[in-house]
Amino acid sequence: MIPLPPKRSRRRRLRANSLEPISSVRLRLIFLFLCFGLFGLIGRMTWLQVLQAPELEARARAVQTQRINPLGRRRSIVDRRGRLVAMDEERFRLWAHPRYFNFPGDAPSLIRKPVDVANKLSRLLGVSKYQLLNRLGDRASGINLADGIDSEIASEIKSLGISGLDLEPYPQRVYPQGALFANVVGFLNQDRIPQAGLEQSLHKELLRLEKARVFRRGADGTPLPDDLAPGTFSEDDLNLHLTLDARLQELAAKALATEVSKWKAKKGVAIVMDVNNGELLVLASTPTYDPNKYWEFSPALFREWSVQDLFEPGSTFKPINLALALQEGAIHSKGSVNDTGKLSVGGWSIYNHDRRANGVIDFARVLQVSSNVGMVKAMRQLKPSKYWDWLHRLGLDMRPQTDLPGAVAGQLKMKDQFVSKPIEVATASYGQGFSLTPLKLAQLHALIANGGFVVRPHITRGLKGGNEIVSSGPPSDFQILRSEVTKTVLEWMESVVEKGTAIGVKTPGYRIAGKTGTAQKAFNGRYETGAKICSFVASLPVDNPRYVVLVAVDEPQGEHAYGSTVAVPVAKKIIDSLLVLEKIPPSSNKRVLQPAKG
Repeated sequence: MIPLPPKRSRRRRLRANSLEPISSVRLRLIFLFLCFGLFGLIGRMTWLQVLQAPELEARARAVQTQRINPLGRRRSIVDRRGRLVAMDEERFRLWAHPRYFNFPGDAPSLIRKPVDVANKLSRLLGVSKYQLLNRLGDRASGINLADGIDSEIASEIKSLGISGLDLEPYPQRVYPQGALFANVVGFLNQDRIPQAGLEQSLHKELLRLEKARVFRRGADGTPLPDDLAPGTFSEDDLNLHLTLDARLQELAAKALATEVSKWKAKKGVAIVMDVNNGELLVLASTPTYDPNKYWEFSPALFREWSVQDLFEPGSTFKPINLALALQEGAIHSKGSVNDTGKLSVGGWSIYNHDRRANGVIDFARVLQVSSNVGMVKAMRQLKPSKYWDWLHRLGLDMRPQTDLPGAVAGQLKMKDQFVSKPIEVATASYGQGFSLTPLKLAQLHALIANGGFVVRPHITRGLKGGNEIVSSGPPSDFQILRSEVTKTVLEWMESVVEKGTAIGVKTPGYRIAGKTGTAQKAFNGRYETGAKICSFVASLPVDNPRYVVLVAVDEPQGEHAYGSTVAVPVAKKIIDSLLVLEKIPPSSNKRVLQPAKG
């Protein structure tokens, strides 16, 4: 063994290692290195905060700022009581990117197989996983898996947390009332391009005022209050309010469809108009279509024939003619005519519809029996040129002022032809030889009901917020007939309901005026046997007129198809409901008409 040295000798050896001073050159080098580092840091900070500040700030803003582009939403449409007629619903389009498929909890580098995603989505989308796999195919990205996904399903898909699935929101137009208002509201196609009705005619007015939203968010997604543009979170809540009443519209549509089917007719229309301001409470027609499934129907149904198709009104125009003759003093309220049952005018023979002579009768009786001969003799008292001037003044050959899309002008013979050919005056006296739309006929009867004032037929009340009920517009101040004239004609029409062809619409306790009509249809200038339009117009209540009800049915089949048998039953159902829904009290001065002499 080698002996260890004594402890004392080891301590002496350790203490022998003394520190040597650092050279000044080395210190200077270290100091210079630190100074260069400090100056470099200051220079870098200066570069970042001064020279690169705008660029870096822009990059930061891009990360913090969110931009939401408008989706092109449209305003809702509601009826007079706030019931939704058309609205935008948020729907979603599902896009798949298989190269990013990853489930929550998976390793970031793991790419799931399409079958794993299809298994999770098939239940939510209501399709088999094989259909989904077929759509996915072998593409790596940008695959449209589904359209029209509602918000509830979209929320469930989001909750899955699957990477590689994107939900793209978009608005879809929905019509909650189905076919009920299709004839006036129209629809949007799959590209959201309006195709008919108010959707087309009021396209710009129905677009919501939207703008891109740009705002900053904090790390937790909370919007930051600085740099917000005024109105960033404001919403356009205006809706288009209609004058139509969904309750009456539904009842009228059902009653009309029943009679059209019963009589195997081509089509039918029902109108209810407020005589004081021109508001339409009902504008129903059949056949119609479902705007939610417009592709399943013929494009011919997209037109509203009550404002776009012309017809010869026949006997429903007789009260208008008598009002013109009274206004001009050509006939008198207590006057009479001798109905011989047959008349020859310019080589043409004119008969009553039943070929019967009624003898000397007053004008109330002329309307009750719908005497063609009596009307011809009455209107003979009015100069043909003055007669034509009145028909023109009533706007028969002009497009009516209305917000209804596609409204057309009627047809009236040229004045020279009308005046020079007596047969033209004769046929016009009982409502043939000229044509108009059902809407125009309703407007003219409103003129008789309201004391001679012209009103503008319309179905919109304007844009209002929420479901606020909009007050009716002011009545027209454009009067063209004297009130005593219209009152007399209205009482004559009341006698038609009391004991004439419109007795089927009589309602105990209420004074109702009306006139039926059964007019032949002309094709290429000739009247076709068996082709006719049956119509009926009512005004109520006579003591305080508020509404005109018009029903017209095109080409009903059957031997006994007349205005009284085809149109009156529909009007009766509408009137009964109108009295209840509008809370119209019974007539206070209900009177019993005495039988007319002769």
